Amino acid sequence: MQQISESELVLMKIIWKNGGTALYSYIMEELEKDSNEWKKNTVLTLLSRLIEKKFLKTKKIGRRNEYAAVVTQQEYQTMQTHSFLDKVYGGDVKHLVSALVQQEMLSTEDLKEIETFWESQSGKETD
Repeated sequence: MQQISESELVLMKIIWKNGGTALYSYIMEELEKDSNEWKKNTVLTLLSRLIEKKFLKTKKIGRRNEYAAVVTQQEYQTMQTHSFLDKVYGGDVKHLVSALVQQEMLSTEDLKEIETFWESQSGKETD
């Protein structure tokens, strides 16, 4: 799967937040709420790129375009996590967790929560 730019990600987040589909007018309203002053052509160009990259598809509703996410937010996050882990830590999760602990970005409580989650997932695999 291709990478998307920060600007393209802004649009994807708007669409994901709206249940995976959005009309152009809704996207523009959401951008304005965030004080984003992108011009119409900029937004249309970014949407076209997302369609080319197969992150979005479009459907005509009368004279309006509805944009639908082809990739869910979870799928995108998973892809980005794998990419980051491979690039920065050579795919070694232990080094990532170690860095998070050393930088105090992961607390003892967080680790306990992860352990509880892990144990609950391990039980599901044997069922």
